[in-house]
Amino acid sequence: MSKASKAKNADEYIARQRAALSANPECGTSHYNLAVALLGKKQYDEAEKELFEAIECSPGLAEAYVLLGGICLQRGDLDGCLSFNQRAVAARPGFSEGYGNIGFVQMQKGNIDEAITALEKATHFNFRFVQALTTLANAYLMRGRIEESIETNLKVLKLQPDFAVAHNNLAIAYLEKGAPQQALPHADKAVALGYEVAPEILKELEACR
Repeated sequence: MSKASKAKNADEYIARQRAALSANPECGTSHYNLAVALLGKKQYDEAEKELFEAIECSPGLAEAYVLLGGICLQRGDLDGCLSFNQRAVAARPGFSEGYGNIGFVQMQKGNIDEAITALEKATHFNFRFVQALTTLANAYLMRGRIEESIETNLKVLKLQPDFAVAHNNLAIAYLEKGAPQQALPHADKAVALGYEVAPEILKELEACR
């Protein structure tokens, strides 16, 4: 399919959503769907306007808060992103994506304990949430909770055996634990998968071969 035909389809979809809203301007779902299409075309300001309309019509539409948080993140506004995701989980308790985003932002802000709290909730509500599990494993490692970091990374590998980041993180965690022989295969696997393992890690492990 050509780029032109893709754009045409996107424009047709947007036109259909606008038509639906002309007939029923109070439909939060139509505002949300229109916003998603506008985001796909990188029309962030228009998408933001539609997301606020969606929330006005449907205050419990947690996904709309998450997308508003994503727009904030795209603008480099961590506090705005955090606020919208907090509103998402308030609108829908147990919304794992919202908690995962809160954890990610708290990590970026250096609030490791707050990140752990949010990420534990995210992975409790969705035990297959690979990105949240990976970030949680990093947070545990930063707090010196080595065994929990190892256990969490192993959960990631059960879900995605070739996830290079988890292999790299396991190599670091096992080294921190003082178990270089267990670290070695994970470092090798990360390298084989194309991950740039830190040179000092590789150098430390070379002595164990």
